[in-house]
Amino acid sequence: MTSFASEGVRRTILAVDDADDCLATLQLALETLPGVVIRPALSAEAALAQLEKSESGTVAAVITDVQLPEMTGLELVARIRQDPRFRLLPILVVSADADPSTPARALGLGANAYFAKPYSPSAMRKKLEELIHAS
Repeated sequence: MTSFASEGVRRTILAVDDADDCLATLQLALETLPGVVIRPALSAEAALAQLEKSESGTVAAVITDVQLPEMTGLELVARIRQDPRFRLLPILVVSADADPSTPARALGLGANAYFAKPYSPSAMRKKLEELIHAS
């Protein structure tokens, strides 16, 4: 499998969560991916702002929690998918939401994968690598 570093550009994974401990967990799970920088966003609005100002192709994926202030992670997925520039951007959703319909809703809105908390860091990393290399 090709590594991120072989692409010659440091690519960003946008991690969206309002809980510092969850962002730290994501950082630990993904920090060893070569050529990747994890950029935190504490809200969906902050994530959208970062996407808007990013250069084309530098954001490799978005990982978002469902429970966020103001705009939920599901609303974020829908907003990202409405923008043709981000039609193929891999989006992973993570959540401790107990509602059994949440995974289907996330996927129906355009997320590429859903992980229930607590999730397997290695499973998330593997899925993220697959999605990024496929895009």
